[in-house]
Amino acid sequence: MRAAEEAGRSLLAPDEILRVEDLRVWFPLRRGLGDIVRGRPRRYVKAVDGVSFSIRRKEVLCLVGESGCGKTTTGKAIMRLVPIMGGHIYFRPTKSVLEDLWGYGAEVLDGEVVDIASLPDAAVKPLRRSVQMIYQDPYGSLNPRYTIEQTLEEPLIIHGLGLTREERVELVAKTLEAVRLVPPENFMWRYPHQLSGGQRQRVAIARAMILNPELIVADEPVSMLDVSIRAEILELLIDIKERLGVSYLFITHDLAVARYICDRIAIMYLGKIVEMGDALRVIENPLHPYTKALIAAIPEPNPENRKRIRDLKIKGEVPSAANIPPGCRFHPRCVVFDERRRELEAYCPAREPPLVEAEKGHYVACWLYARR
Repeated sequence: MRAAEEAGRSLLAPDEILRVEDLRVWFPLRRGLGDIVRGRPRRYVKAVDGVSFSIRRKEVLCLVGESGCGKTTTGKAIMRLVPIMGGHIYFRPTKSVLEDLWGYGAEVLDGEVVDIASLPDAAVKPLRRSVQMIYQDPYGSLNPRYTIEQTLEEPLIIHGLGLTREERVELVAKTLEAVRLVPPENFMWRYPHQLSGGQRQRVAIARAMILNPELIVADEPVSMLDVSIRAEILELLIDIKERLGVSYLFITHDLAVARYICDRIAIMYLGKIVEMGDALRVIENPLHPYTKALIAAIPEPNPENRKRIRDLKIKGEVPSAANIPPGCRFHPRCVVFDERRRELEAYCPAREPPLVEAEKGHYVACWLYARR
């Protein structure tokens, strides 16, 4: 029995659709003969190492960080596309999907919640009706041998939606209209190579929404598009959220994009969330030195606006996720630690800081705040 159930409280708040608790995704490294003979323990790449967050209905939560921090792996874990080492992913699907999950042997908690991390492999298929993903590359995420109509019809066939071919074609046409590929007859019978990058990404969005999911994992959906197209795609995603009530886990490395579309931001570094809170609050008043450095790196044409945040630099390169530094994993690159070494020497290199609430709704994992 889960600890939350023992305490008599619900696993998910009434307005929450997803809660991730202590998620860990570790990939084992291959051991050599010498390691086996000497009895050395297996080493792991700790791509995601104890991540926790929640997403409310009709909310956009952004995971932000540089390449290799574990953003995409977190999204894939929610989709059950990578093996999960530990933790929980509590999700509230619709009643029809919940019944199908129960029929495949999934454990139902609180009468309406499932733990994605512990679902049987057979139950992943019905889960796809509630959780979908938009991939980063619109060139590689579509089958070049399928027409657009075949690409969008395939999930309908797999999940048994649309009794006849005519019904499925009608659903495909309506979905293309919803992503503003009109008239749909001009696009349904084309192949991906006959579309532009922006049109391909609209098809990818249509494929994700055609099953009417409750949660969409959007993995940098605008990073490979022209700047002129990005705002249109972001506006489309916002419109879909408002019309269908869908929630997003939006993965990006671009804080400008995060500020435009997100309700809340979670900053990731080397498999951990180091800061999380309201999007504007995190960007306007960053607390963690890593967040400050990311914001200081954003080009700002007006010098007056840059005076709010000191030009905080980062030292060196990101450490390997197979050899994470002890204590605060950011301290080897942190200039604040260098400046205040005598004060922080007993904390940063020795102990990992917890994620604490520095101000209402604003969380940070830094010993500058955790010592209070």
